[in-house]
Amino acid sequence: MARHRTSSLPRRSFLANAGTTAAAFGLGAVGTAHAQSPAGARFAPARHTQDDWLDALPGKHRIFLDSTTGPGAGEALLYAGNFLNFSKSGYSLEDSDNAVVICLRHFATPYAWNDAVWAKYGAAFTEATKLNDPKSGKAPTVNLYQAAGYGMQLTNYGTTIDSLIKRGVHFAVCDAASHFIAGVVAEATKGNADAIYKEFTANTIASSHYVSAGIVAVNRAQERGYAVAHCG
Repeated sequence: MARHRTSSLPRRSFLANAGTTAAAFGLGAVGTAHAQSPAGARFAPARHTQDDWLDALPGKHRIFLDSTTGPGAGEALLYAGNFLNFSKSGYSLEDSDNAVVICLRHFATPYAWNDAVWAKYGAAFTEATKLNDPKSGKAPTVNLYQAAGYGMQLTNYGTTIDSLIKRGVHFAVCDAASHFIAGVVAEATKGNADAIYKEFTANTIASSHYVSAGIVAVNRAQERGYAVAHCG
């Protein structure tokens, strides 16, 4: 699992600073390589080794599903399943014929972490995701999108993270947001942000790749031939 760390971002309450978190999530590592083309030549983007995993995924077709909210993460899962299902029924393609990446960034980022992390920090995560457990009406104690049995109650309509991983789907996880959320959780729990961040990364869902910032990954994926679809 590829991980690229960025510096810690400002730590503050989601509720007290909801208007500034989007700007904070945009902070990430800045590359130094630049693509330069002669006047009149077609633009060719620079290539960076941090993004080579995007080219390592097999497939005749490429799609990058960009999610930024709690419900949007579920929509991305649903659309990934639809993309694979209807590529098979309409084009006789196998799952391996498609490179599918789901980006979990901004307030969708906590769904990159497994049940152990959600059991501990679910209430803090829900301040950002705005998505309670529809069965209990309370903050989830599990990653809802890894759980079966919710059906139409969630925006993934039963398409789970684990089911997509088995079909070859990969995930891009925003490192900038991960650091930010670790800081917020640390403030809420009187914990240590660096230690909490390490908990997150140690409990990340399979087939994941930490990217400097989700918005950077959107750009890099498009430059490497992925169609980009925004989800929530």
